[in-house]
Amino acid sequence: MNTKAFLRDVVFTAVGLCEEKLEFSAAFIKNVLVKMNYSQKAVSGSMKKKIQISYVIRDEVEPRHRSGVNSMQFDSSLQRLYTAGRDSVIRIWNSRLDRDPYIGSMEHHTDWVNDVLLCCNGRHLISASSDTTVKVWNAHKGFCMSTLRTHKDYVKALAYAKDKEQVASAGLDRSIFLWDVNTLTALTASNNTITTSSLNGSKDSIYSLAMNPSGTVIVSGSAEKVLRVWDPRTCQKSMKLRGHTDVVKAIVISRDGTHCVSAGSDASIRLWHLGMQRSIGTIWCHTEGVWSLQTDDSFSTVYSAGRDKCVFMSNLKCTENSVLLFEEQAPVLKLLLVDHGTSIWSSTTDSSVRLWKISAESLDNDYDVDGCNADMPLVRKPEYVIKGAPSIRQYSILNDKRFILTRDSEDNIALWDVLRARKAKDFGCQNFEQKLKEQFKMLFVPNWFSVDLKTGMLQITLDEADCFSAWVSAKDAKLGNINNVDVKLNFGGLLLQALLEHWPRAQSVQDQPEEGTGFDKRFSNGYFAVPGHTPLIFCETSGRALFRLACRDAGGENESALLNDVLPQWAIDIVVNKAMPKYNKIPFYLFPHPSFNLKVYKRDRLSASDMLQVRKVIEHVYEKILSTAVSTENSMNAANSEKNPGAQSQPSSTPAVLPSNLEEKIELYCQDQRLDPNMDLRTIKYFIWKQGGDLVLYYKAVK
Repeated sequence: MNTKAFLRDVVFTAVGLCEEKLEFSAAFIKNVLVKMNYSQKAVSGSMKKKIQISYVIRDEVEPRHRSGVNSMQFDSSLQRLYTAGRDSVIRIWNSRLDRDPYIGSMEHHTDWVNDVLLCCNGRHLISASSDTTVKVWNAHKGFCMSTLRTHKDYVKALAYAKDKEQVASAGLDRSIFLWDVNTLTALTASNNTITTSSLNGSKDSIYSLAMNPSGTVIVSGSAEKVLRVWDPRTCQKSMKLRGHTDVVKAIVISRDGTHCVSAGSDASIRLWHLGMQRSIGTIWCHTEGVWSLQTDDSFSTVYSAGRDKCVFMSNLKCTENSVLLFEEQAPVLKLLLVDHGTSIWSSTTDSSVRLWKISAESLDNDYDVDGCNADMPLVRKPEYVIKGAPSIRQYSILNDKRFILTRDSEDNIALWDVLRARKAKDFGCQNFEQKLKEQFKMLFVPNWFSVDLKTGMLQITLDEADCFSAWVSAKDAKLGNINNVDVKLNFGGLLLQALLEHWPRAQSVQDQPEEGTGFDKRFSNGYFAVPGHTPLIFCETSGRALFRLACRDAGGENESALLNDVLPQWAIDIVVNKAMPKYNKIPFYLFPHPSFNLKVYKRDRLSASDMLQVRKVIEHVYEKILSTAVSTENSMNAANSEKNPGAQSQPSSTPAVLPSNLEEKIELYCQDQRLDPNMDLRTIKYFIWKQGGDLVLYYKAVK
């Protein structure tokens, strides 16, 4: 990680930004730079909130988008395209290369990147994300310079005043903040004053935002179904425009700030005169919600797209004239007009991005047609396609709670190893349900993690409430000495140790390998490791991200210090103190089978580890019940012998020796179903008992 970027991120992470003005004292900056510790107030505040630990199973380099692309920016001087993905990654492409356009990735966000803006003549890029942050990037070198944590919810939209180098951000927290880009990009230890203004008054989540180049007008669109207009120079609200009947999803303002065009989920495109404070035209060419707008430099033509996959061009001077330019393969999320209006980049809910060439001569011919020409698209195929990668659309956690079966957007089936954080097997295009049946095992393991597919990849989340629920025998886990059923492993504990094995504090106490466990000294937890590139994310239960790093970077001085402050105590207990949680207990009753003629005088409620196997219960029946019953009968016979001297006496009982074929002599039943000796109590309760109350087992001797 770039050191300067890291330090800036720490500053913002530690304190956040207030709405008016924030000054960092020299002492504080020195403390951050030298000791790399949060302020005491920030630490105590963050520690009160519950923290979850997540990681993403992915390849080290992901050169293609794994999900939809929400936004794009184009640097015409370098011919670079920047794409903001729902897979949390911003990618850079060389638009002049056909074969391998991928230049690099900008990775720092932990959730959807919803919007991006190029500023400072393409030197810097601003991004907004559902992880609630706004980030400032060095666009040419591709690293994060600073992180703004002012927003309290998803940041959905950005707006840019090019002439003033001013950026506005807005999101679901109903807030709009104004940022001076030159101040953000010049942040240093000595220059540590940041000024921001807020525009208040929004009453619902904001989904769209626009500002004219001179920074005299800002317009926002929200779930309130209205447009709110502000003067960013005074932070005063100018007006409210009504007309849309659903969420306003896109806005463009004319250069002079006198007009704007908006689009919404109501399928309408509306032209507004801001001076008259009213709508002066409505375009109805779409059949479903409109999500993206672009206008030409003269503000005479608007390009629109959305849920219906159609991209239209409409005349703003005569709103009845629209032409269907092309049709996409999925709902369109973003349009980007380039090359002086002769080409359009389009991104959709799938992972590919396409460039469409538009002939000026064809446009002139089509504009002669009155009304909305939606029969035949003007352009039949894209000029160029940046192919995306398939995204995972469906998953099922297998019964062993170690493997996950998935189906992606191209119907490929794959098996993933949650513990090793990697793909275990590719099955190709097969029926998902059939393959799931083939993977079924009569084994129950408690849930100990949750899965999220929001980025198109598997994101596994560990929570204190259930992370350590899954105790599994080495045999069922297929780890270590699989022939030793007495070795019990905790999935959550082992995984946490693997994820943080590079953290120096995790290496302070070394476990001593036990005989016969299959402990492997190559791994910190004795059984497996995860790929070093695996992204590790610490976030609040609300989803607000606190910290992101690659597993192998946990040994760095800066990252290690942050882990000291962010890592929750429940994880420290396992990773540092090596204090594994206790086994889960399950209560049950053990009765003779109705067909087995044996009198039992005690009906004790037993309790044992939920991993206890049936064969162990059989041993208990033999040693503690059947042998005791024989001993009791012998004692009674001996007493009778004293009363009846002629009776033959029996020898005193000796400790029972387990016969080698004990499982053939005693059978255990539940719900009239004979139990496999390898089955454990929790599997019996989940698959056979299938009801509330304590588990009831029956035993009988085989004649």
